[in-house]
Amino acid sequence: MKKLLFIIQLAALVAVYSSPTYASGGHGKGRALGHYKHKHKHRPVVIEKHYYHEEVRHYPAPPPPQYSRPVDQRSTQGLVGGALGSALGYEMGKGDPVASGLGAAAGAYIGNGMSGR
Repeated sequence: MKKLLFIIQLAALVAVYSSPTYASGGHGKGRALGHYKHKHKHRPVVIEKHYYHEEVRHYPAPPPPQYSRPVDQRSTQGLVGGALGSALGYEMGKGDPVASGLGAAAGAYIGNGMSGR
């Protein structure tokens, strides 16, 4: 019980003395920090103001971007090659859908290669 009362009193003491010293930037009355007199002198600060003229440059607007249509990667040869490759893969794989898909991919690749795309 005595410890609790001591802690409450200590907290109250810290709260009372900490606010004024921190509010004055640490240069308060000095009682909390042990500074009774300042021995250094504050020198006046000279503030020089420099004004400059900002040069404004005007540039012409950039030309609008030229958008081109994307090149169509599809070709008739690739479509026919994919269909034939799918049919061959289905027959050779005896109905396996993975073999059919691999055949379609290989046929489309070969068909597009023949067309030069």
